[in-house]
Amino acid sequence: MVVGEFTQETDLLIIGGGPGGYSAAFRAAQLGIQTTLVEAADGLGGVCLHRGCIPSKTLLHVGDLIEQAARAEQFGVKFSKPEVDLAQVRKWKDNVIAKLTGGLAGQAQRLGVERVTGRARFEDSRHVAVEGGETGRIKFRRALVATGSVSVRLRGIEIDSPKVMHSSGALRLEEVPEHLLVIGGGYIGLELGSVYAALGSEVTVVEMMPSLLPGADADLVRPLAKRMRELLAEVCLNTKVTGMKDVQGGVEVTFEGKSVPKRSVFSRVLVSVGRRPNTENLGLEKTQAKLSDRGFIEVDRGFRTADSRIYAIGDVIGDPMLAHKASHEGRVCADILAGHDAVFDARAIPAVVFTDPEIAWCGLTESEAKADGRKVAIKKIPWGAAGRAVAMGRSDGLTKILFDPESQRVLGVGMCGPHAGEMIAEGVLAIEMGAVATDLASTIHPHPTLSEMMGEVADLMEMSGLNKK
Repeated sequence: MVVGEFTQETDLLIIGGGPGGYSAAFRAAQLGIQTTLVEAADGLGGVCLHRGCIPSKTLLHVGDLIEQAARAEQFGVKFSKPEVDLAQVRKWKDNVIAKLTGGLAGQAQRLGVERVTGRARFEDSRHVAVEGGETGRIKFRRALVATGSVSVRLRGIEIDSPKVMHSSGALRLEEVPEHLLVIGGGYIGLELGSVYAALGSEVTVVEMMPSLLPGADADLVRPLAKRMRELLAEVCLNTKVTGMKDVQGGVEVTFEGKSVPKRSVFSRVLVSVGRRPNTENLGLEKTQAKLSDRGFIEVDRGFRTADSRIYAIGDVIGDPMLAHKASHEGRVCADILAGHDAVFDARAIPAVVFTDPEIAWCGLTESEAKADGRKVAIKKIPWGAAGRAVAMGRSDGLTKILFDPESQRVLGVGMCGPHAGEMIAEGVLAIEMGAVATDLASTIHPHPTLSEMMGEVADLMEMSGLNKK
């Protein structure tokens, strides 16, 4: 290609077709901005749709069906042992992905978003070169980076072997290994570990921290930790991996710590120790955009980088690395680019762990309050008091709310139990609208449901205030 030649011009160039990128593209197009989206994969959706959120939740649903069938015996309903057709499970998962990918492609076409396949790399603050596609170079007026994140690798320990997987490999479901080691007790490791255990693997989880799900409140994690110890072969805390070796029949792993696994050779190993921003090989060094010490792109409140023409959203700008956060940022950023008076000012970003039981929380957590020395009032009710939970045989759940002790304003909400992820939205809304205990306690929740525990907990706080008067 001749230097200086370009094949295309656009007002807004978006790099990355994940939840943040396509949400920004769709919103920008609706607002009349000429938009071009460059994505390396054939379809939109990013890691979330193709190798993350959607396939993992599809497989978790399959695992949940198996677990429900096993649990039904306590109700007097007995099923024979399930027969798993792995090829059909993969086909179902792939069909889910294909259906959603097709929906995004149709939406892009309807809105007039121009899609370019390939990998974009900045040449300067006005141009990108595109590798792997028909369009070689694009000139833009403004650019938005939404390239997401990638799995962290265990440098110096992890070996190059098909027996060692990251989340993407685990979700391909090539086989159900006899013995699976999961390195990392975070949400990815526990979700995928649960899937493989339900499908028949003997799963061992190793976590270097003293608890599963570091960062989540201990009382929410406790019911899940109990369930994991029942479902998995071993849960080893305060333990880390020190080495791996490819041997006949699997991977030989060495450990050190307080709870070294009994087994040392595993059929497969799943590494799930976190994610890092996907900012390598973007050519950002040829622009004025700056990276933090952790590799995140630095932006202001309007998502603008140090380069006035370049913006960034999603996982590449910092925690929490969540698809719904990126989507919301994408829509807000598009509004800003269209000249609207908009700002990303979320008081609460929900987090959900889709294990069994599920864990969900939003706003201030108890551990954060303690770390900050902040005085809060905490009210919680175990689900043993919930008729619906008892009827389901799932009284192991918990609902807790953190209040401001003076105003009784809702500061944070946490839940552990079935469908917690579906119910946490009420907590998010309560925090966003500045609700107080009376607002929740006065809201009529349907009975018998799990959601009514929100009202019950709020009632405890409201009554404590009335008793002081």
